Amino acid sequence: MPVYHTLGTIPHKRHTQFRKPDGTLYAEELVSTEGFSSLYSLVYHAYPPTIVKELGEPYSVEPKIAREKHLKHTSLIGFNIKPEDDYLKSRKPVLVNSDLHISLAAPRKSMTDYFYKNSQADEVIFIHVGSGTLKTGFGKIKFEYGDYLVIPRGTIYQLEFDNEDNRLFIVESFSPIRAPKRYRNEYGQLMEHSPYCERDIKRPTDLETIDQKGDFKILIKKQGLIYPYTYGTHPFDFVGWDGFHYPWAFSIHDFEPITGRVHQPPPVHQTFEGHNFVICSFVPRKFDYHPLSIPAPYNHSNVDSDEVLYYVDGDFMSRKSVVKGQITLHPGGIPHGPAPGSVEKSIGKEFTDELAVMIDPFRPLMLTEDAVNIEDGNYYKSWVI
Repeated sequence: MPVYHTLGTIPHKRHTQFRKPDGTLYAEELVSTEGFSSLYSLVYHAYPPTIVKELGEPYSVEPKIAREKHLKHTSLIGFNIKPEDDYLKSRKPVLVNSDLHISLAAPRKSMTDYFYKNSQADEVIFIHVGSGTLKTGFGKIKFEYGDYLVIPRGTIYQLEFDNEDNRLFIVESFSPIRAPKRYRNEYGQLMEHSPYCERDIKRPTDLETIDQKGDFKILIKKQGLIYPYTYGTHPFDFVGWDGFHYPWAFSIHDFEPITGRVHQPPPVHQTFEGHNFVICSFVPRKFDYHPLSIPAPYNHSNVDSDEVLYYVDGDFMSRKSVVKGQITLHPGGIPHGPAPGSVEKSIGKEFTDELAVMIDPFRPLMLTEDAVNIEDGNYYKSWVI
């Protein structure tokens, strides 16, 4: 949840003269969202952020839809996505609609030859395997297993990985990513009942002003195309900035679960929200403590939303035949529930160590060609007794 933050050197008043030691002006830039009506930051560059030297031919990275309409419980074996050296080429969209795209990625190499900017979507990158550093003009954020990296649209970034073993679960949101409204008071502060607070947020540190001229390749995504831009100055030339618009991170391990005497519904696990979808975190927690409670989830019908569950780690009381990196998609319109036998087996258990990310979109998801290639075709039969 972004709060006011500042790094580097900024002038006393905004939109006033701010000069370099040689007397020339630094270049001020307003980075704003939803016009001028939402979060923004003021950035001060060593050079204007507009010096374009070349623009190459754009190329499409639009997801290739294999199954537009379907009513079938589906399972994808996410770790069957093959690793690739290049970060952008490794990103494989698997489930998409007009509000969000869900991708899997297994990049081997750090981004060294180019920078990337998603100008059409906020990105939430869940780090399933790997560690490293998110580098931006706003500063650096160290990341590790279990971190959600929240990168607002328009942020130029590079990912530096510590080694070649990396697995990412990526959500591109065509609306801003925010903390749920019910967790925030009228001033935007996270309230006492929220399962996380501002102390849990990792904000950028170690701002490094890179004052360089040359040829800097920035790949910019817009409307499903990648535009290869060459700028004449390094994009991380920030000398200072302040505001509410910047990348940040939150660890799933810092999510404090909400429990009760009987089974709690999925909204207690909500972590973020976008337009027409929510992101939830399932973490280790005490089971229900009513003397007659049934810890396993009840059968439920998704009338208005699909349900996506990405399995991260641990044991799941509702289903034992899952593997790390598996995705299940339960489409709206038909019920789903625990696997046969798991309800009775769950009775009397006091704790679960499951770790998973759930997404509930309120528009149906479509499966891509990359999704169909890693599909477990028999999953929909897994409730047969």
